[in-house]
Amino acid sequence: MNDEARRQRALLAAIASADATALALRESGGRAARGLEAYRANAESIAERALAAAFPTVKALVGADDFMHLAREFRHDHPPQCGDLGEWGEALPDWLATHRGLAAWPWLGDSARLDWALHRNERAEDAVLEAASLSLLESADPSRLWFRLMPGAALLRSRWPIATLHAAHQLAGEAADRAFEQVRAAIAAERAEQVLVARRGWRAVVHPLDAVTAAWTEDLLAGVSLGSALERAGDGFDFAAWLADSLRESWLRGMTDEPPVSRAA
Repeated sequence: MNDEARRQRALLAAIASADATALALRESGGRAARGLEAYRANAESIAERALAAAFPTVKALVGADDFMHLAREFRHDHPPQCGDLGEWGEALPDWLATHRGLAAWPWLGDSARLDWALHRNERAEDAVLEAASLSLLESADPSRLWFRLMPGAALLRSRWPIATLHAAHQLAGEAADRAFEQVRAAIAAERAEQVLVARRGWRAVVHPLDAVTAAWTEDLLAGVSLGSALERAGDGFDFAAWLADSLRESWLRGMTDEPPVSRAA
């Protein structure tokens, strides 16, 4: 941890505890404590709004007021650890999934994971297709080739219809009413869904995937070589169709003949 990160963590800890003695302030005594308390209240409000911005589907599912109550509770259990509130919230999906008061909404944790993946995707570095690298497909051994997806790309699997839930919350009016009928039916059937989160332009987009394509994508993100991924996908996977989709939707950054340093995306 660098000096700036340590300074931010100390400041956040002091604000959370409203301990004026923990900081070097110009004021002292009651005036300093009141100032720090006001600062803390403002910081809490900003943090709650930042969490709502990162988890819009969760907010829509539980309602704005209940979300603010949950945000305060979550902040108490998992306070921000750095000054960039855009980095705060990674623990929320698991926290929601194990919250006793939310047991009637078991899909809430996975909906939060999808919100977080979208949020992180839009904060990822910008990149463009390295088109020249695709020429390796014509000349290199597939067992020595690796696809690279765009920064921030993420695969999520859920036993709940998270893509359908997310899509319904993007609509309004009669279209939303019809979509939520489909949501209720999908939840009643416990319809599992898997999605790829990838950016289209500057916006993160949810791409529903079938089971075979999801397994293929998971392999690529895990650093499996092209040759091994094709073997694992089997005859039911249409590589040419996937490649066309990946180029059209800008999922693909390029190809390399150098083994990935890490097997994590």
